Amino acid sequence: MKRANRLRKGAEFDQVYAKGTVLNGPLFVLRYRANEIGVPRWGFAVGKRLSKRAVERNRTKRRLRESADALELSLGVDIILTAKQPAMDAKQRELAAALLERASRIDTAAGSAP
Repeated sequence: MKRANRLRKGAEFDQVYAKGTVLNGPLFVLRYRANEIGVPRWGFAVGKRLSKRAVERNRTKRRLRESADALELSLGVDIILTAKQPAMDAKQRELAAALLERASRIDTAAGSAP
């Protein structure tokens, strides 16, 4: 994923958490907010509650990132995926399918995104 397509600063995450729209699912929570940049930017969060081992948390982030790379969004939105416990053991195919389903909701609702 290109650097321009990632949320890197805490303030960027904070804006999406504070003012973004939430789409809840069984594997992750997707939060999004329109941005003025015109390209989608992604952030990934896997908390210590899910696993104390950084290796497992990082593996889940990589798998979520891989699923996000496969999507082709043409919207200017900031998106944060926050993993839930089932995402730790889910197959890559399941993560990709769940993300595709959630992203289609963003596509239809982006005009009204805050």
